[in-house]
Amino acid sequence: MQMLEGLKALVVGVANDQSIAWGCARAFRAAGAELAITYLNDKARPHVEPLAQQLEAPIFLPLDVVDDAQTDAVFAEIERRWGRLDVLLHSIAFCPKDDLHGRVVDCSRDGFAQAMDISVHSFMRLVKRAEPLMSAGGSCLTVTYYGSTRVVDTYNVMGPVKAALEAVTREMATELGGKGIRVNALSPGPLKTRAASGIDHFDDLMRLAAERAPTHQLATIDDVGAYATFLASPGARNVTGTVPIIDGGFHITS
Repeated sequence: MQMLEGLKALVVGVANDQSIAWGCARAFRAAGAELAITYLNDKARPHVEPLAQQLEAPIFLPLDVVDDAQTDAVFAEIERRWGRLDVLLHSIAFCPKDDLHGRVVDCSRDGFAQAMDISVHSFMRLVKRAEPLMSAGGSCLTVTYYGSTRVVDTYNVMGPVKAALEAVTREMATELGGKGIRVNALSPGPLKTRAASGIDHFDDLMRLAAERAPTHQLATIDDVGAYATFLASPGARNVTGTVPIIDGGFHITS
């Protein structure tokens, strides 16, 4: 089914072929969308460029979300080439290692500010830039985790950060709903991604999730991509402000 036929989508956060953003981008393309793909920096480019080529992405540009000039360049190219944007996927998060591995109460001011800026405020900035290009409506998606509402060992300060991300998702959904712009946050269970590898004992968390989930298996990036495709599609035109959990039901057993 070409659920996204003719739609234009910007995907931010592809790092490699294990990324949640890659699973979503691949699903968007299979559903008929045309894609703009970004990469973090020159170090990341060799890992991302072959993936963008697989997707036949006509727009492939660097984007470090703390660099306003790069953000300007990405949206300028989208406007020049397409004149509009239908889908935005934000799948990035960061926290300095010392703050991520320490207690919440010990988190440094600078570390907390950086985690909030890259993981939360960057989504707000991208949505703001997407808004004028979504004059006919659109779908803005981000990625969260159920550590936002539960204490998950070793997730530490990223719990409050993801809670903030979900809160701004609800606020923006309310503010932009009248324009037909939906804002939702996907909440996968533990997945083996490069970002997750920075969390202490993450392998133990994945093992526990697989054991306790009613399906007895972890969600995959393809599962997330399938849900993201629905939320990006016209069929989800009246779905906004939600945090769908994609974890094989693990959240109901914990």
